[in-house]
Amino acid sequence: MRSLSFILLFLVWGVCGVQGATVFRICAFNIQSFGEGKASKTKVMHTIVRIIARCDVSLLQEVRDHRRKAFPQLLAQLNNRNGNLPAFLHEIWLYNKALVMLCLHRSFQMQVTTVVFAHFVSKQSLVNRDVCFSVFLPLTACSALKDFVLIPLHTSPNNTTKELDAVVDVFNDIRKKWKTENVIFLGDFNADCGYLAKKNRKNVRLITDPAFIWLINDKNDTTVRKSTDCAYDRIVVHGEKVARAIVPLSAKPFNFKKEFRLSEDQLPPCSSLGLNWHRNHLWFFSLFLFSHFICQM
Repeated sequence: MRSLSFILLFLVWGVCGVQGATVFRICAFNIQSFGEGKASKTKVMHTIVRIIARCDVSLLQEVRDHRRKAFPQLLAQLNNRNGNLPAFLHEIWLYNKALVMLCLHRSFQMQVTTVVFAHFVSKQSLVNRDVCFSVFLPLTACSALKDFVLIPLHTSPNNTTKELDAVVDVFNDIRKKWKTENVIFLGDFNADCGYLAKKNRKNVRLITDPAFIWLINDKNDTTVRKSTDCAYDRIVVHGEKVARAIVPLSAKPFNFKKEFRLSEDQLPPCSSLGLNWHRNHLWFFSLFLFSHFICQM
């Protein structure tokens, strides 16, 4: 049984100097088959809202809300909880007919300039699936990054090595077409333990190419069960401006099971609906960036 996974990026935002800057947060949240079932559970929704409300941009993976009834409830509760803070807007990204990825972002922080859908076939014909990504523009003249591309990843557990390697082909196509080096990959990479054997890592260009910087290393346990210790969820960045913006050693896990004082017995109601996978994610990661600053399933 697999649980929620949550990845967070913090960025310094909004002024032409460090003094007075605000923290900007980007999250990737594997919400585990979110739909009307979860939306009907008060305690589950309360936990999900508490998690997402911490962020300025949230990418929600594994949404199963075919009738579009659960997500409006989530959006309403988020905006109600945030009081005087700017409202959340959203984009809906559809994959593989059954699964949806949602992008929430606060109205004052940034503009989503482009949402791109493409059917991607890798050169090695190892990945043949729909891919989407977004191009973002910060809404501030003082931005260190004038634009960036956000690419959440969710690899197949049965094909992790090949898919992670083929992500570089996706990146090269995006870089060529959109003329940008500023890319952030984040999400459920399945990048550890039985899904990505150490002996296979030499075959993954996303790992062997030093231009791609892995901010979450193998020592970070991104699971919550005592029986597991694996770094499945990752953040990878590309681009000199992004790399220079990173505060050294700032990427670290935050266990919201502990933060919210949830027992292991309390986790299944938040995560047991949907796919019966055997691992459990319940972390988010912090990456502090000095800057004014899809998805593949």
